[in-house]
Amino acid sequence: MPAEPGYHWRAWAAEAAGTAVMVLAIVAAASLALGDGSPVAEALPGRGAGFLVVGLIVAPCIALIAVSPLGRLSGAHINPAVTLGFWALGRVSHHDLAGYVAAQLLGGLAGAIAARLLLPAPVTESIGGAVTHPAVPAGAGLALEAGMTALLLALVFGFTASPRLARWTPLALVPLLTSIIWLGSPSTGASLNPARSGGPAVAFADLQDLWLYFLAPAVAGLAVGRLWLGFSMPRPRTAKLFHDPHYPCTLAHELPAAVTPGAPAALRGQNPK
Repeated sequence: MPAEPGYHWRAWAAEAAGTAVMVLAIVAAASLALGDGSPVAEALPGRGAGFLVVGLIVAPCIALIAVSPLGRLSGAHINPAVTLGFWALGRVSHHDLAGYVAAQLLGGLAGAIAARLLLPAPVTESIGGAVTHPAVPAGAGLALEAGMTALLLALVFGFTASPRLARWTPLALVPLLTSIIWLGSPSTGASLNPARSGGPAVAFADLQDLWLYFLAPAVAGLAVGRLWLGFSMPRPRTAKLFHDPHYPCTLAHELPAAVTPGAPAALRGQNPK
């Protein structure tokens, strides 16, 4: 089915909640593996090992969000770059583009505020609230963030383009994200996500360099989507990271899905096969 226009508040709310959980998990993982006074951080041999631990915690959390009821409803983009990439492929309506991106940014802020309220202040302050800053020149930071985001999107598009592989997309993300966080964090913080960087930046009042983490992933998302079409690659069969046929889908899909409440009359009466 094509992407449905309209105001899909339930999907947007699920997307905001999923993004909030992701950002809370990132700040908590960084506090645990890198924060001053954390027994885990003190037991690790160095910051490189700490970044690996962060990846080993965060990547499975993102996969779990994708297969949770929240992710099955919204598709668990939890990243404006992913939504922009699917939109560039024609798999997301203009309404959902605006609704998803707004939900992700608000969810990222909510998750960062929750982290600031719930986690020990001395520990979170010692890691700067997990706010991302490049340790390399701005040009190199832009290139690295865009390249890592492009790699993420290529994997998502490649897996979701195959009916056989689509259900394994969350699992495939785990080793990729773990490696990116481990290897990319020393240079840029390995954000790949405006909502992940924007939430902590606002919650911890540190907006320096935020433009880089908005620009690079957004450009990468649009570029990969356009290039995917330009090279006539197989288009994703679903715009969800995990497509459950028992959940409605407002995003374009070529897989069975429950009918969205309020869908056009031509779609009513169709059930998952």
